[in-house]
Amino acid sequence: MDDAQLLRYSRQILLPEVGVEGQERLLNAQILIIGLGGLGSPAAMYLAAAGVGHLILSDFDVVDLSNLQRQIVHHTDDIGKPKVESARETLLALNPLIQITPLYQQLDDAALLKQVDKVDIVLDCTDNLPTRFAINQACVKTQTPLVSGAAIRMEGQISVFRSDKPESPCYRCLYPSDEALVETCTQTGILAPVVGIIGSLQALEAMKVIMDVGETLTGWLLFIDTLHNEFQRIKLVKNPKCPVCR
Repeated sequence: MDDAQLLRYSRQILLPEVGVEGQERLLNAQILIIGLGGLGSPAAMYLAAAGVGHLILSDFDVVDLSNLQRQIVHHTDDIGKPKVESARETLLALNPLIQITPLYQQLDDAALLKQVDKVDIVLDCTDNLPTRFAINQACVKTQTPLVSGAAIRMEGQISVFRSDKPESPCYRCLYPSDEALVETCTQTGILAPVVGIIGSLQALEAMKVIMDVGETLTGWLLFIDTLHNEFQRIKLVKNPKCPVCR
């Protein structure tokens, strides 16, 4: 690291759990963020600010006025612009020392597998079940750690799935049925700070995995009810009949 990097990341480096070695791990890391909406916005901004060396941003949507209530990586002048380009501009303004690769396309199975296989960790910041299943399957095949977050109304949840560890369940262990009901904020609404909380936790868990510090949410589902200020951690177990990771 040069002097500018040492100064920029000094408050992290001061932490004994991080230090220069942990910061170097972040600088050398590649993270794939799928979805640059309510969850992906804060996750990407904190990972960029923290000095993750290469962020790959995947989204095939454009910025809409209704996004701006919660998708803080985008701005009013970005309406109509691809979300990956809008996010790239914001992130490089925040930290010009990192590399950003925008993917303005819907990744089919082959393309998704290729992207997942070349990164250190994946953040699932999407809002539909088929995409989540596809991301999980790619992560299981490549044994790539996955940080999955979701939020709706005034509730959110987050978990970490480690297919590189044989005892870890996968996302499909949590939702074994293709018919599981998954609501979206378009249907039911969302309070803006809720996605901020979950997206920030996704960034935090990703950094902990990369730096190999502390206890992650591997094998746990953290559920947050912000209306009643209730936090619940639920133990997840590997499904021996899981169609993906058994």
